[in-house]
Amino acid sequence: MGFINKVQMWNVVAVVLLLASWFSCGFASVSYDSKSITVNGQRKILISGSIHYPRSTPEMWPDLIQKAKEGGLDVIQTYVFWNGHEPEPGKYYFEGRYDLVKFVKLVKEAGLYVHLRIGPYACAEWNFGGFPVWLKYVRGISFRTDNGPFKAAMQKFTTKIVNMMKAERLYETQGGPIILSQIENEYGPMEYELGAPGRAYTEWAAKMAVDLGTGVPWVMCKQDDAPDPVINTCNGFYCDYFSPNKAYKPKMWTEAWTGWFTEFGGAVPYRPAEDLAFSVAKFIQKGGSFINYYMYHGGTNFGRTAGGPFIATSYDYDAPLDEFGLLRQPKWGHLKDLHRAIKLCEPALVSGNPTVTPLGNYQEAHVFKSKSGACAAFLANYNQHSFAKVSFGNMHYNLPPWSISILPDCKNTVYNTARVGSPSAQMKMTPVINRFSWKSYNEEPASYNDKTWTSTGLLEQINTTRDMTDYLWYTTDVKIDSYEGFLKGGKWPVLNVFSAGHALHVFVNGQLSGTVYGSLENPKLTFSQGVNLRAGINKISLLSIAVGLPNVGPHFETWNAGILGPVSLSGLNEGRRDLTWQKWTYKIGLEGEDLSLHSLSGSSSVEWVEGAFVAQKQPLTWYKTTFNAPPGNEPLALDMNTMSKGQVWINGQNIGRYMTAYKASGSCGACNYAGWFDEKKCLSNCGEASQRWYHVPRSWLYPTGNLLVVLEEWGGEPRGISLVKREISSVCADIFEWQPTLVNWQLQTSGKVNKPLRPKAHVQCARGQKISSIKFASFGTPEGTCGNFREGSCHAHHSYDAFERYCIGQEACSVTVAPELFGGDPCPNVMKKLSVEAICS
Repeated sequence: MGFINKVQMWNVVAVVLLLASWFSCGFASVSYDSKSITVNGQRKILISGSIHYPRSTPEMWPDLIQKAKEGGLDVIQTYVFWNGHEPEPGKYYFEGRYDLVKFVKLVKEAGLYVHLRIGPYACAEWNFGGFPVWLKYVRGISFRTDNGPFKAAMQKFTTKIVNMMKAERLYETQGGPIILSQIENEYGPMEYELGAPGRAYTEWAAKMAVDLGTGVPWVMCKQDDAPDPVINTCNGFYCDYFSPNKAYKPKMWTEAWTGWFTEFGGAVPYRPAEDLAFSVAKFIQKGGSFINYYMYHGGTNFGRTAGGPFIATSYDYDAPLDEFGLLRQPKWGHLKDLHRAIKLCEPALVSGNPTVTPLGNYQEAHVFKSKSGACAAFLANYNQHSFAKVSFGNMHYNLPPWSISILPDCKNTVYNTARVGSPSAQMKMTPVINRFSWKSYNEEPASYNDKTWTSTGLLEQINTTRDMTDYLWYTTDVKIDSYEGFLKGGKWPVLNVFSAGHALHVFVNGQLSGTVYGSLENPKLTFSQGVNLRAGINKISLLSIAVGLPNVGPHFETWNAGILGPVSLSGLNEGRRDLTWQKWTYKIGLEGEDLSLHSLSGSSSVEWVEGAFVAQKQPLTWYKTTFNAPPGNEPLALDMNTMSKGQVWINGQNIGRYMTAYKASGSCGACNYAGWFDEKKCLSNCGEASQRWYHVPRSWLYPTGNLLVVLEEWGGEPRGISLVKREISSVCADIFEWQPTLVNWQLQTSGKVNKPLRPKAHVQCARGQKISSIKFASFGTPEGTCGNFREGSCHAHHSYDAFERYCIGQEACSVTVAPELFGGDPCPNVMKKLSVEAICS
């Protein structure tokens, strides 16, 4: 190698060292290397969870953040939602649910860090991916590519957010909680599709972000070519396979999917706690140092924020904290135990690469050791069907299928991903107001006023409404001569309408003639039905309904919705008549929206019908009622199961869209935690409404006189609507007699006990509830899950005795898993467990 080549080599080395220490300079307190993120000089294994501030209320934030902390999280991650913060160009909004500064400061007060995903593209099943719709109409714009107008707008908003955080001193380098930021979002697949302009945009976005000088690292998720010093990260159900694009970058998982989103018309996905824990443990054993649960609390798509289209109002995501902010057990508790086990291993995990040793055909050990003597081991069994007995060190370990055992001292197991020691809970919705006293108001289809106009041909919906409403009326006249054959007893003419989506009402002469709607997978739709026309002039009114704008894909600027045509009549004497290029009259939105019938002031602007005359199962009907807030602090929801499709408001605040008429399709059956998971593996609600209950935040209620307004689009039965509270129905424990626990390990390592103690079954109702009865108890080989336990071939006949003695009338109780408490060992030499379900009331 010549001298010049040696100089070049040392230049490369110098650049690598510079990049690796980019954030390690004296002015910064957050850095990274191949092992982990380092905060104030300390390497950390960081456990994070996504909580999106607009998907809950400010009154909920402290409790959500505290529960996240109690669950073992170090970091709260959130997107920044551009369209919520800049609804009009240059007009910003940072109040209420969009008070980003308040949210970040609350996280700091709880002693946690923040990962701020500025994007500003979010995706997130959020309307238009988080972009403001006005951006679509910037001259010459092309979204998410090497385009001047887009880059200028994106840089302006990103700079606005960064400067706001700096002004509030919220970056870690200023003493704040923000230790990481993200620019763009899952752009890698888009870049691949766009080619050179996409690669140029990636380079520009990375440099633009770094030049903002936040003092903390930036990441790009699903971006294999993220330019230095930006860290590329992984999103998915599993990320153990992932490696960063440079050896000096840490292995980070920005979205560990805890479940999946719900779509109207789809079954509700859920992910077993055992598999989620397995995926996280597998990532850690492969050298991972940052995991973020997406979502930790999913929350609610209030108003018209849901994207898709056809994304449900609930964004529960089967997260550890459910949509209402309650613990989802056993997932929350099982992950909390996992986080404790990982933290015990942290000194060894951040010190070096693991040594991997095969223990069998599908089993292996990952061992981490530090120079100071710390040792941690992960024993994995990848077999989906069989237990494995393995030898490690001078001991034997029994590993369940598809599981990983964690040994923080390389000897004693404190946690196994398939052994759920955390209690479970069954939830119920209890009515607190069974019947409301309704009044109704019916809209006239496409009523003319000073807001209507006429144009030749069909107009695209997004361009016309600017997404200020879901609704756009298309109305035209059709002349039918008296000698048309169908008027003499023939078949009605067929109206054919092609629409780019998402739902469509057809009215002929003021009467509903038919309805069609699309889906998330195929939002486009065609109406093709016979319509009852009469001789003379007929008025055809088409109500095109949007159900959320798409949130993912290329070229946002080209996306469309509404009736694009052709529109035609067939079955006339002349054959087919094309209506596409006739004169059409347009009206944006509904009359009730113009009158603000959902608001406290606007609801008094029309004459409402009440009593026996209240409309039932009528399309385009507004309903209103008033009610007093129920006592207590349990989360509240509206049961909308007897309605069809529409929107709901409480005291003028939009709860969101409901679509209970669209029943969930899919295959809902038993779901084994073992084996590769995807969003279609574990489903519920088949044949039922995808979403029945709609969250009513208590902070939106007054003590008395709350206004509830419902807009029913298709025709429903309002007398079936009820207000319910969400509470615990029953609690369960399902634990093996020698299940490893952290308490056991701590006692043994401290020398306080010489052998493992038997675990305890803990059951606890919510505050204010008592255990009223024991629904099921079995020590032996019980089968099933919480809510569906059944006795196995081995059962101790006095299994109920201890629970009835110690638990009835108590809010919580604990029973040791010991044979003598249940009348003796019902089947010696068999591994037994205890399953119990206690009713809370």
